[in-house]
Amino acid sequence: MKNIISEAFLTVLLFFAIWFGLSNINWMEILKVKEQKVKTEEKLGTMILDNFFDSSTEIKEENILNSIDSIFTKICDKNNIDKNSIKLHVVNNEKINAFAIPGQHIVLFSGLIEECNNPEELSGVISHELAHIQLNHVMKRLIKEIGLSVIVSLTTGNGGTDIVPEITKLLSASAFDRKLENDADLKAVDYLTKAKINPEAFANFLYKLSYEDDDKLDILTWVSTHDDSKLRAENIINYMPKDSTEYQKVIHEYTWSELKVSLQNWGND
Repeated sequence: MKNIISEAFLTVLLFFAIWFGLSNINWMEILKVKEQKVKTEEKLGTMILDNFFDSSTEIKEENILNSIDSIFTKICDKNNIDKNSIKLHVVNNEKINAFAIPGQHIVLFSGLIEECNNPEELSGVISHELAHIQLNHVMKRLIKEIGLSVIVSLTTGNGGTDIVPEITKLLSASAFDRKLENDADLKAVDYLTKAKINPEAFANFLYKLSYEDDDKLDILTWVSTHDDSKLRAENIINYMPKDSTEYQKVIHEYTWSELKVSLQNWGND
């Protein structure tokens, strides 16, 4: 009986201790910090995008964007991700590249889309970049590479903007470290599986890049080395669900063919 009373007393004591602790937390300050963090990332993202588009052309043709958006929407919807909070950009550039930017931006190069043999491969790339955003890899990398004080100074107008091209190059022309890339790959597999998109296509895309001829390396910027690409593909295969999941087509084959043709003809009209 004494044990029961003691346990009840401790439970009540613990409840009031937790309540007292939570009641003394300044939630408004915490929310302000979070709000400031979002504003900082959005401003930094805008600065990087403006710098990037000074020398790059964004594709805004509806035929192209609608097809890619269909893929993106399916991935987001099946994973309870607010797609409206993420901005997708397609750039006219022959390089095989894609990257994420602060403020929840994803940039896809036309060269990468053309390199994909099917929409499932492109779904893997989009899921990978989406994972970098959801796992907060972009800001973690920038804080590590250039420092939080520099970012804050830059976005509050107290620092020189001459570092923006360097940040743009860092994000667009070099890969994350191996651990972050692997984390994003495996998270991408989770996204694809929930959306009933076969992750094997993503692995096949990486395998394909690992066997590209050396003379194509100057446009192959989405992977750091052939060996890394092959290792990433193997990790994806090993991580994939082993059950007989019934995968579905992301978009119709005709829609995919039209997308590829529209990309090839873009700017020639």
